[in-house]
Amino acid sequence: MNRTAAAGQVPARVRWRDRIVAAAGITGIWMLLWGVFSWFHLITGLVVAVVVLAVFPLPPVTFGGRPRLRGLLRLAWRFVADLVAASVQLALLAFRFGHRPRSAIIRVPLRVPSDLVLTLTGEAVSLIPGSLIVDTDQASTTLYIHVIAVADRAAVEQFRDSVYQIEARIVRAIGSDAEIKMLEGEPA
Repeated sequence: MNRTAAAGQVPARVRWRDRIVAAAGITGIWMLLWGVFSWFHLITGLVVAVVVLAVFPLPPVTFGGRPRLRGLLRLAWRFVADLVAASVQLALLAFRFGHRPRSAIIRVPLRVPSDLVLTLTGEAVSLIPGSLIVDTDQASTTLYIHVIAVADRAAVEQFRDSVYQIEARIVRAIGSDAEIKMLEGEPA
């Protein structure tokens, strides 16, 4: 084991790879914002990326997983299906005159202690209509989610289970083998 790994520092090769990925991402977003692909926009996007990364250095983010095509396809398919189903349910709820839906804030401690999984799970849950992330606890990788139309304790547990399913799909799409094994444990 080399000294940088023993000291908990990220090796230079990994830091450069992460910077290149971040610069490519920023450049891609820059191109999407302009909506036009041209050499001028590509070069200015690279300049903006370098300036942003120099002025606002990012903390080291480790990604120990690998993308898995089957998992990514399953994640995308189920996300679209959940999005459509939740939109229909919310539309039906909106047109029920005189009905006052109950809502709740639900605490969901995730099984995989990863900032990336916490972020992606929170984003996926927030993008589905009827739920919104209120708070996160990074230390315990816990999401606090406001959910509309929960009638009883069974509905709360059903929603919590759906968040665990989203977490599992994300981990199976991009997680490491060790993270996938963590999914076998019981949720807290």
